[in-house]
Amino acid sequence: MKLINAHSLLILGLGRTGKDLALWAQTTKEAKFDHICIYAGAQTESTQASRALEAAGIEIVYGTEQIQGSFDLCVASPGISEHSAFFAAARAASQEIIGEPELAYRCSPQNWCTITGTNGKTTTTSLIHTIMQAADKPSQAVGNIGNACIRAVEHRSSDSWMVAELSSYQLATTSELHPHVAVLLNITPDHVSWHGSIEAYAAAKAKMFDQMGVHDLAIIDVDDAGIQRYTELLARNDLRICEVSLTDTGAENAAFVRNEALVVRRSGHEIKLVASSELNIVGTHNIINALAASAASLEMGASAEAVCTGLRTFMPLEHRIQLVGEIAGVRYINDSKATNTDATLKALTAFPNTALTLLIGGHDKHTPLEEFAGEIVRKTAHIICFGEAGPRLYEACLEALHQACDAEQQSNHRGVEGTNYAQLHQAKHLKDALWCAAKLTQPDGVVLLSPACSSFDEFHSFEERGAAFCSYVAELSQTADVSDMKVRYGA
Repeated sequence: MKLINAHSLLILGLGRTGKDLALWAQTTKEAKFDHICIYAGAQTESTQASRALEAAGIEIVYGTEQIQGSFDLCVASPGISEHSAFFAAARAASQEIIGEPELAYRCSPQNWCTITGTNGKTTTTSLIHTIMQAADKPSQAVGNIGNACIRAVEHRSSDSWMVAELSSYQLATTSELHPHVAVLLNITPDHVSWHGSIEAYAAAKAKMFDQMGVHDLAIIDVDDAGIQRYTELLARNDLRICEVSLTDTGAENAAFVRNEALVVRRSGHEIKLVASSELNIVGTHNIINALAASAASLEMGASAEAVCTGLRTFMPLEHRIQLVGEIAGVRYINDSKATNTDATLKALTAFPNTALTLLIGGHDKHTPLEEFAGEIVRKTAHIICFGEAGPRLYEACLEALHQACDAEQQSNHRGVEGTNYAQLHQAKHLKDALWCAAKLTQPDGVVLLSPACSSFDEFHSFEERGAAFCSYVAELSQTADVSDMKVRYGA
């Protein structure tokens, strides 16, 4: 453990991260703070938790982003943009401003494996942790997955691994973070309003590699088009890279599929793992996640046998292509975590040669839709657009149908019998969309909630949205013959 040389601490934000930081600051042996102050920003009222912090001697300032006084160190919550006035005020009032994972790293820098990407972070992080458990090697899954890095450092053993899922928000406020293993899964447009531009978003992801050298391993999906657009961010001679791809790139360090088996090559030596059909997670994107997790775990000391055990036993996480139930021969799939268009396109790969009814909609991020719409109208039987973003999604899909039909000189753009394109529908809310899907989808088909949008128009989180979907499916099952309900999880 390293001592933090700061006597006054400013914590920016009173959400979950802010509270975790405050609890750490109260009890840590890594620093001795004379003054701990939390600025709650727009939050104007205290809560039971915040009053307990105040009773313990922590100052909390409510209802303002104008910071008074000066501080040795500021730790900012990840939801507060670097481009905001609140962040600027904190920077002016502090000798240094960092994020919570950076603080945790400075306290306990040994054995870090970090994972980032627009999509797939949580699955890959959880899979690495599962493999390390199978290998009987101590590890903790922390970061954006839900467990604060800083809460894990206090009782770490010297040989344990921090398996840290890090968002672009968290990486943007790092400077010394030096993982031994780092995984970059993909880069697609998301959170652009927070970063200011897609270039800044990509640069934040690439910061993860800044301190790495020849003795570390960067694991990168070289198939991803977004990563290919920003290869200059990774162009360093001293960066040892494991190339992840569905095909063998020929690199000395690589992870790929050969004859349907997952293979990892380490310094030219090949390790054959499990068949892709043995994975419980589906879709080509999850094969990439499994390859990346395998390469990382082997670098972290897991045996090939432990990797195979972890791959075979790992089950899909909630809200990520999760089978909810089967009613009258129709499977209902909850992929509520798909909060951007790239995640939805990846989900479609899990259901080849299947009559899909796709539910898309939610809070409108105003991301470009032309390419997305062009893909989904060709790969689904029905598309139901719902929520705040529903009308814009519907219009984008309608335009894509017009273009596709014009290109093939087809006269009917609404996908009636005899065409190869989706039929379009609109619904006000998620529940309405599900009921519509139940009427439209034929036996052996799939109803897939993969919204391509965040949830904040109707729900507080993607988890709440997914739970609601499960509940609606359970309700739907009660209107059908009970014998038709073959499977149900998490309703």
